[in-house]
Amino acid sequence: MTVSERTVAAPTVDGPTIGMAVQFVLLGALGAIVGLGTAGWLTGTAYALVTCALLTRALRRSGTHLLGPANQVTLARATLVGGVAALVADSVFTPASVGVLVALASVALALDGVDGQVARRTGSTSALGARFDMEVDAFLVLVLSVLVAGTLGWWVLAIGAFRYVFVAAAWVAPWLNGTLPPRFSRKTVAAVQGIALVVAAAGVLPGVLAFALVGAALASLVWSFGRDVVWLWHHRYTLTPTPA
Repeated sequence: MTVSERTVAAPTVDGPTIGMAVQFVLLGALGAIVGLGTAGWLTGTAYALVTCALLTRALRRSGTHLLGPANQVTLARATLVGGVAALVADSVFTPASVGVLVALASVALALDGVDGQVARRTGSTSALGARFDMEVDAFLVLVLSVLVAGTLGWWVLAIGAFRYVFVAAAWVAPWLNGTLPPRFSRKTVAAVQGIALVVAAAGVLPGVLAFALVGAALASLVWSFGRDVVWLWHHRYTLTPTPA
């Protein structure tokens, strides 16, 4: 009897690739349901390709090619965010499909706490997972701020831009890359941004109340970022930089 010792090849289909495929399935479904236009398809396609490329790169840098259960939840959220981005891009040229858009964004926000719970219960917490979750949140807020800015004013874009301005500022002032102490208030303020923008986008509040709600969300964001910047400045000589 001959015994073969051939090495079994590792799976060639990874999480980012599957995520990209699911993203195109979602775009197709949106096209069938609400008639996704060219802008939506281009935005959704670009989002799917960039997300796949960045996530693949991040996995390789972390020394793995597999997504754990928590990151799979985050990838599902990222896919929903891609659908929201496509619909927002389409809204520039045609009236937004508000019901579908709000539904996708609401599910993405509702799942925000799920990936963290899954990570803790399965012992799969990681720097990659935390960063992935944060970037998905930041992009969803950016996209929603673009949508709401069309009705409440361009000042709303400040909500979506805060995270990216902070990252850009850290290139000039490296002390901003210091590791911040965990604060529940920071997570609460971040969650409030998405909720306030979804409520404003849904159009369930009178204009004045929507303006006040989003304005209050922006004020809380300014306070949270301002407090963190002051803390980082005071500890700039003793901090360990957060990995990029």
